Amino acid sequence: MSVQPYLEVVFDKDGDGAAGQREVLARLGVTDLVLFAHGWNSSRSVASRLYGAFLAPFPGLVGAGARVGYAGVFWPSMMFTDEPIPDFEGLAAQFPGKEGAVGRLGALLTERPSDEGAFAEFGALLRDLTDVGRAGAVPDGGAEEGVPEFLTGDPVEVYGVFAEALESLTDGGGPALFGGGLGRLWKGAEEALRQATYYTMKRRAGKVGERGLGPLLGELARTTPALRVHLVGHSMGARLVSFALRGLPSGTRNVKSVTLLQGAFSHYAFASSLPHDRDASGALRDMQRRVDGPVVACYSRHDSALGVIYPLASRLARDDSQVVGLDRRWWAIGHDGIQAVPGTRSLTLDEALRSGVPGSGCVNVDAASVVRTGGPPSGAHSDICHPELARVVVSAGRFGR
Repeated sequence: MSVQPYLEVVFDKDGDGAAGQREVLARLGVTDLVLFAHGWNSSRSVASRLYGAFLAPFPGLVGAGARVGYAGVFWPSMMFTDEPIPDFEGLAAQFPGKEGAVGRLGALLTERPSDEGAFAEFGALLRDLTDVGRAGAVPDGGAEEGVPEFLTGDPVEVYGVFAEALESLTDGGGPALFGGGLGRLWKGAEEALRQATYYTMKRRAGKVGERGLGPLLGELARTTPALRVHLVGHSMGARLVSFALRGLPSGTRNVKSVTLLQGAFSHYAFASSLPHDRDASGALRDMQRRVDGPVVACYSRHDSALGVIYPLASRLARDDSQVVGLDRRWWAIGHDGIQAVPGTRSLTLDEALRSGVPGSGCVNVDAASVVRTGGPPSGAHSDICHPELARVVVSAGRFGR
C-alpha cells in the first residue's frame, strides 16, 4: 500500500463486519482517518490498487499538525466482467440460491435464440434474480429510488433501448457491430443483466453503509471521540459512505468530511423536496447535516456510464426525438452533482483548488478537466486517480488546520 498506517475494513452483504475492526482502528493513534469505499464490480485486488493509486499523494498534501491513517472499505460488490463470456460463476456466487437462474441466463446469452419468447423468459429470470415481482414489488420493502422499469417492462422493447444506448457509445459501429434483427437485442439483454446486478448492488451498498459502516463510526465516536473521520467513496461506494450517515447514532459528530467521486446514485438523494414531486424527498434527506464539515460531490460530463447507461437502470424512458431519451430526474450525482438542496455551492476544480472547499454544506465540484478518459461502456467513470482530486479531499477535510 502506498500509505501507512493502512487497514482494511470488511463487511458482508448484510453489513456485518469482521470482529475487532473498531478496536484496531481506535488503536491507530492518528488524528484523522480516511475511509475509502470502492464501487461495484470491484474485486479485492482491483479495489486495493485503486486505494493505493488514489491515496499515494496524501502524505505530501496533509498539514504538519495532522497524523493521518487510512482504511480501505471492502464489500461484496460482484465481479461481472466484459469478457466475451461473462463470469457467470462469479455472478452465481453473489446470488446464493439463484444458481439455476444464473445458469439459464448464461445459456440464453450463449445460444441467443431468435424468438420473442426467449426474451420473455430472460426477463422473468432477471426478476427472479433481483427478487422483483412482475408488477414491481420488492419483498424487503423496495429500493429507495424505485424499481427500474427494465425489470418489469416489455423485454423486447427494453432490450432494444439498451442496444441503442450501447450503439450510441460505439463511435458509429451501430447495428452492424451488434448484428441485425432480434439478434442485436441480445446485446441489450446482456446489458440488462449488468444493470440488474447494478440494481442489486445499489441496494446492497445502501445496506452496508447504513447497517455496517454507520454503526462502526458511531462506536468509534464513543470510544475515540477526538478521532476525525473523512469518508471517500467512488461510484457505488459513494452511495455506501453516504448511507453510512443514515446509520450514525443520533448526535454523532465525528464525520468531518464526505467526498463523493463519480457517485452512482440519485442527484436528488439529499433533497428534502423533489422538483417533480414536492411531497417526496430523497433517500438521504438532510443527511448532510450529520457531517461536521462539507459533503463534496465531484462530477464529470465525460462520464458516459452515469450520463447514458446507468440512468436507464433507474428509470427507462423513451423520447421520439432522440435515440435514447433520459428524464433528468434519474441522473446521477456523478453526472451533474448534488441537486435540489438549497445553498449548495458549485465550483470548478480550479476554483476548489485555488480557494479551497467551503467548510460546510453541500458542494459540487466540476472535475471534467481531469475526469475525462476511458472507453465504453463506462467512459470516464473510473478515471479518478488524479492528485487534483486527492487535494479536494484534503481541502474538504482541513487536514492539519
